[in-house]
Amino acid sequence: MTAPRNDTFLRALLRQPTDYTPIWLMRQAGRYLPEYNATRRRAGSFLQLCKSPAMACEVTLQPLERFPLDAAILFSDILTVPDAMGLGLYFAEGEGPKFEHPLRSETAIHALKVPDPTVELRYVVDAVSEIRRALDNSVPLIGFSGSPWTLACYMVEGGASDDYRHLKTLMLDRPDLLHHLLGVTADAVTRYLNAQIEAGAQAVMIFDSWGGALSAHAYREFSLAYMQRIIAGLTREHDGERVPVIMFTKGGGQWLEAQVEAGADALGLDWTTDIGLARERVGDRVALQGNFDPTALFAQPAGIRREVHRILNNYGNHPGHVFNLGHGISQHTNPDHVSALVEEVHRHSRVIRTAGKV
Repeated sequence: MTAPRNDTFLRALLRQPTDYTPIWLMRQAGRYLPEYNATRRRAGSFLQLCKSPAMACEVTLQPLERFPLDAAILFSDILTVPDAMGLGLYFAEGEGPKFEHPLRSETAIHALKVPDPTVELRYVVDAVSEIRRALDNSVPLIGFSGSPWTLACYMVEGGASDDYRHLKTLMLDRPDLLHHLLGVTADAVTRYLNAQIEAGAQAVMIFDSWGGALSAHAYREFSLAYMQRIIAGLTREHDGERVPVIMFTKGGGQWLEAQVEAGADALGLDWTTDIGLARERVGDRVALQGNFDPTALFAQPAGIRREVHRILNNYGNHPGHVFNLGHGISQHTNPDHVSALVEEVHRHSRVIRTAGKV
């Protein structure tokens, strides 16, 4: 396949020089956009929207029609994998995702099977193919999955949790059983991401949303080790092009040196980590993605522009930066503020490149 006409995002992930800093946003297709809400209403539910390749394609493209973003990301949900493993995903109004069959017994955990992504997750694979065709090589398409630890948080707790008491109790009382669960899930994620790559994803991202809830030693054993296993099993070149991998642990900025060893091309940062110090810590071993606080998008455009300058100036005139939020965009965000963010990232990063220094 032909490389995208705008390949700035891919080149930044590979730490190659770019004319400006590329930007995309986590959850960039979402409830802050009125056109997304209209499509979701037509779909009838969030899950039906995810499971319709045509509608998933439609909402994936919506933010690109509003903003000059440098990448598209597949519209889906991290919990599609455990749903395909038979846990029965559903969304309770006002309560978020839940599972009908949370993993609360040794028998249930040992019964887990790795799903075939071309069968149980065919709707995702078809969505990737459809989005690639619709993009027509304009910008790259990102595929993604949740990390095994983050997926296990939902699979064992049965939904969102403040303290992960069931999973952490399992971790301490039966680490062997948790390792089995994480191993099966890691194999499922590896197959799932490789299927997305085969269908046309040009970069993939692993979302470790709840890895930061672990202690340092537990993070290495129960989260990082399984992301490293996934990365080692991924297709890293497809159709003659490198397929970069981004790994993001929210709340994991204190473990960057260990994360570098996992083999990803780029590490995501949330807003609690100083991006300039992070760059010094990782050197030229990986690219960095981040790390604008999504809450700062509630500020007026002038305040947004100042924060953009702070982050870009802090990173400096070095290759390997993809601008992004430190987590997903809020549904209450004003789209005009997103426009201000994207425009200023492109504008000010070009100023930095031209000057050769900050």
